[in-house]
Amino acid sequence: VVAERFGRSTGFKTPKIESTGSGGGLKLFCKGVGANTPDITNSSRRIKKSEYDDCQANGVTGIVEVLIGYDGIALANASSAPVFKLSLKDVYLALAKDIPGADGKLIANPYKTWKDVNPTLPATRIEVLGPPPTSGTRDAFAELAMGGGAKAIPALKALRDLEAEQEAEIRQSMAQLGMPAGVYDALKEQKGKAPKGEDVFNTIAYAVREDGAYIEAGENDNLIVQKLAANPDAVGIFGFSFLEENGDKVHGSVIDGVTPTFDTIADGDYPISRPLYFYIKKAHVGKIPGIQEYALEFTSEKAMGEDGYLPEKGLIPLAEEELAKAEADVRNMNTLSM
Repeated sequence: VVAERFGRSTGFKTPKIESTGSGGGLKLFCKGVGANTPDITNSSRRIKKSEYDDCQANGVTGIVEVLIGYDGIALANASSAPVFKLSLKDVYLALAKDIPGADGKLIANPYKTWKDVNPTLPATRIEVLGPPPTSGTRDAFAELAMGGGAKAIPALKALRDLEAEQEAEIRQSMAQLGMPAGVYDALKEQKGKAPKGEDVFNTIAYAVREDGAYIEAGENDNLIVQKLAANPDAVGIFGFSFLEENGDKVHGSVIDGVTPTFDTIADGDYPISRPLYFYIKKAHVGKIPGIQEYALEFTSEKAMGEDGYLPEKGLIPLAEEELAKAEADVRNMNTLSM
């Protein structure tokens, strides 16, 4: 939307936009500096420290981070079917690869139907269509929904709360969960330092089952909506803006008693909501015509303001002071450090 308006209203060429997913876009962005690498990448999550380090190693040393707004991640099903009412714990227990069994040790997820997860839910087969691992939506869903649900299980929350200095307690918690000691050692080698309980927790909480209950539907949200319409028992995962666009075909699930709406996401009540960013390669500014001008269009009041054209498309706008900071970061090309 911004690229088209920018091309029409300025003397610059319309920016070329490619769909890659957040992880894929940042990987390309961080490959280096030059005409064959992206000038800007959008992301539905913040850049990871590992990605930032890759950028630095490849000579992408000036990165301008711009917060552009917020989005919610919706679970949705066909409008012809009843609205799902789920807790984050339900979501975790339905989709996690491994869950604690009766003896407290992790077992392969045995649940086949939603009723197996929670007796108040329908006895329909768990079939969830969602994004692939390269997607920022998947990353955010893992952190907010899966991680949020796993925290509702006392043994997992206790593990998450342990600090790196508490190695003995972390190893003890892992043993109680039936986890191999090698998981801790692998994390320690990967990080180059002692992992926190949260690092071990994330390996459990973020792992999605691979037995057919979760179906990777690619980055094409339109395809997910079509499949939901054809199968009223299926549930799909996508951004709130897409739910808004397809409100005649699908409706959002109630999560922890909160329906995904513009207001519940903006005020933080809806539990599966996320910030949206774009990243500018400062080394390209001044060499590739129009980069800063395009970013200023993006951060303008007419685009991102409360009554701007992006909120009309479903973007949850920034507060006034956040919008002012975003515009200043672009105007001054303030670079990120991590």
